[in-house]
Amino acid sequence: MTLNTSEFTGSNAPPADSPESLDQVRDILFGGQMKMVDARLHALETRLQQEHVAMRAEFSREVSDLDASLKHGIAQFNERLAEERSKRVEGVKVLSTDMKELVRNLEQRHQALEEAASQADAELRDQLFRQSAAQTAELTRTADRLAQQLDDVAGALGTEKLDTSRLASGLTELVNRLTSGDGVASSSRESTR
Repeated sequence: MTLNTSEFTGSNAPPADSPESLDQVRDILFGGQMKMVDARLHALETRLQQEHVAMRAEFSREVSDLDASLKHGIAQFNERLAEERSKRVEGVKVLSTDMKELVRNLEQRHQALEEAASQADAELRDQLFRQSAAQTAELTRTADRLAQQLDDVAGALGTEKLDTSRLASGLTELVNRLTSGDGVASSSRESTR
C-alpha cells in the first residue's frame, strides 16, 4: 500500500491541524498493525497475568509444603529430643540406684571390717593377757626355784662350815644359769635330780 501524497494536498484533504484527521490517517496507515500489536499486547498481558497467578499458586503451594515439612521435621526432632531426654533420665535413675547400692555395699564392708578389726583386737588383747599371765607365772616359778636353790646352796654351805670356794662355784653356776637363758630349764632339771 503506497500512499499518494497528492491525495492529501488537494482540496479534499482535511485540515492538518484537526486531531481527528490525524487519527484517521494513523488508522489508515497503521490501523492493522496497531490492532495486531494491541491484540498481542492483550494476549501478552493475559498470559503474564495467568503466569503470575500460576506462579503465585506455585509459590503458595511450595511455601505450604515447606511449612508442612518444617513442622514435620520439628515434630520429629521434638519426639527424638523427648526420647533422648527420657533415656537420659532413666540412665541417671539407674546410675543413681547403682551408686546407692554401691555405697550401701561399701558401708556394709566397712562395718564388717570394723567388726573384724574389733574382734581381732579383742583376741590379740586376750592372747597377750594370757601370754603375759603365763610369762608372769613362769617367772614366779623360776624365781621360786632360784630362791629354793639359793636357800639349798646356803643351807648346804651353812652345814659344811662355810666353804668359800664352794660358795663361789655355786653362785657362778647360778649366774651362768640366769644369763644363759637355760636357767629355767636347767634349774628344773636339777631340781628333779
